[in-house]
Amino acid sequence: MESGSVLVDSNVYIGLLRRGFDPVAVLGPWAGSTDVATCGMVRLEVERGLRVERIRRHLRAFFDVLIMIPTGHPTWARAAELAWSLDRRGITLPSQDCLIAACAQAGGAAVLTDDRHFDHIPGLQIVRRTEKEAA
Repeated sequence: MESGSVLVDSNVYIGLLRRGFDPVAVLGPWAGSTDVATCGMVRLEVERGLRVERIRRHLRAFFDVLIMIPTGHPTWARAAELAWSLDRRGITLPSQDCLIAACAQAGGAAVLTDDRHFDHIPGLQIVRRTEKEAA
């Protein structure tokens, strides 16, 4: 992968948490080699599912130092276009994934994800972690 920013999808955070890992400890080292980004939708999906306030504060502090890709009108329009065009091809993706993909494209970022939905987004650069990297 070329050097550049990587938007970490919510399913990466959630998957790490479910397996008992601290996402900050796992993803933090990426910040030394690339710019780690997020967007409002990822932050919403992750924080919404957290039950323990201490963990929420910990992740919130991490989100606060990441590159925040804005979700303005052009990004929403791109997400709607992606959803519409994929629907016409018989591929129905969650709206959240269309928005996350549009954010990544707007920010010139790849998406770090374990979700195969993103494979359907034309021109989107995808990064996948190996199980060895996840631990």
